[in-house]
Amino acid sequence: MTLPSVSILSIFIPTFFFVSITPGMCMTLALTLGLRFGLAKTLWMMLGELVGVGTVVILSAVGVATLLLAKPWLFDILRYGGGCYLIYLGYQMWLSKGNLALTTDKAATTRFSRRSLITQGFTTAIANPKGWAFFIALLPPFLDPDRALAGQLIVFTALILSLEFCCLLIYASGGRALAHYLKDPKHQRTLNRGSGTLLACVGVWLMLS
Repeated sequence: MTLPSVSILSIFIPTFFFVSITPGMCMTLALTLGLRFGLAKTLWMMLGELVGVGTVVILSAVGVATLLLAKPWLFDILRYGGGCYLIYLGYQMWLSKGNLALTTDKAATTRFSRRSLITQGFTTAIANPKGWAFFIALLPPFLDPDRALAGQLIVFTALILSLEFCCLLIYASGGRALAHYLKDPKHQRTLNRGSGTLLACVGVWLMLS
């Protein structure tokens, strides 16, 4: 199995870490449930969320990989397209006003069963359109057409799930200190701008590589 190069991984890991750590539907849900139920119970939601994210990653990657194998010249198009998209996302994050909803639907957060928490996490990940857009746009530029796609996708998927789990743990266990920090629009704006700058830089790197 041909693995991604070290240079690609050195860019891939911090990029997807910042994508994961930026507050969104899943991270906000983890924070809310962590505050309400504690870390142990929130782990069931994380299980469902990771299965959902893994499903999105695999479906996105398989679809894109099938297309790229049929038409290799699409690598260049996706590389430039992905780079432009990352720059656009970085710009949008810089324009963010820093708002973050720290509460979710009350009925959803009062369901205590393990099955309901797993379902809630899975549904949140699957129903998040930004998640699909991220993976469809971000994965292809990191793929090396000269290496076996299967090996690269296995490694990338494992890394994405590992980074996602670490970020979920940070949010779920961060408790009131993290909630208080993120309530301040200035702090949220700082996090968004830092992530946006990284994404824009990676976009430029992808187009020039």
